[in-house]
Amino acid sequence: MKKTHEAVTGRGSALSKYQQVVVGSSSVRSLIYYEICQLLVFIPGAFGMLLRKIFWPRMFAECGKGTLFGNGVVIRHPKKIRLGKAVVVSEYCVLDGRHSSEKHSITLADNVILSNNVILSCKQGLISIGKNVGINAQTIIQSTNDNKVEIEEDCVIGQRCFVIGGGNYDISQKDESIRTCSIADDGGISIKKNVWLGGNVTVLGGVTMGEGSVAGAGSVVSKSIPSYTVCLGVPARVVKKRT
Repeated sequence: MKKTHEAVTGRGSALSKYQQVVVGSSSVRSLIYYEICQLLVFIPGAFGMLLRKIFWPRMFAECGKGTLFGNGVVIRHPKKIRLGKAVVVSEYCVLDGRHSSEKHSITLADNVILSNNVILSCKQGLISIGKNVGINAQTIIQSTNDNKVEIEEDCVIGQRCFVIGGGNYDISQKDESIRTCSIADDGGISIKKNVWLGGNVTVLGGVTMGEGSVAGAGSVVSKSIPSYTVCLGVPARVVKKRT
């Protein structure tokens, strides 16, 4: 798959670029249904939510009963996205499932709640979120080049967190433009069950947060954290165990 910049600015018609980058399919049928769904994006209130509940599920690879969508939600490559039962996607969230080979790139299990302005972005990546996870406003979760981000069940992700798998360019070749460099393989991110990230926490690629661990507000987690411990700081360090 081309990088986004190349896909948008390269050769081809505006329509073909739109289908490649946004819709995720060259099928005319898929394009038409996607466009019908887009007409419902900004209808406010309960009526808009009802219309999206009726029409939007067929846009996705899977969508369970009781799933709700607020207004202003941006969906890209919907056929790469699986949603469980009773998922809530609040106002102005972005779900971008862009991937050239994986059948499903974004998976949200039952009872996941995305608060306002949450961004889940795959650029040839994989994001998996387990049951009963709450993700608070303005959090960004991104996976690139198959550096998978996995968040297991019962986790709480605070406001404005950054969880980034594959976030670094391979800059070993100094004569190459950085924007064209490949993405370094960092092994992705694994956040185990019952983890709590406070507000403004950053979790970098290659990190595993053990079950029941906690990252205090503003921490930058650059190394793996043991289970049932609390970490704080930049970079984050374990300050105590949960007893």
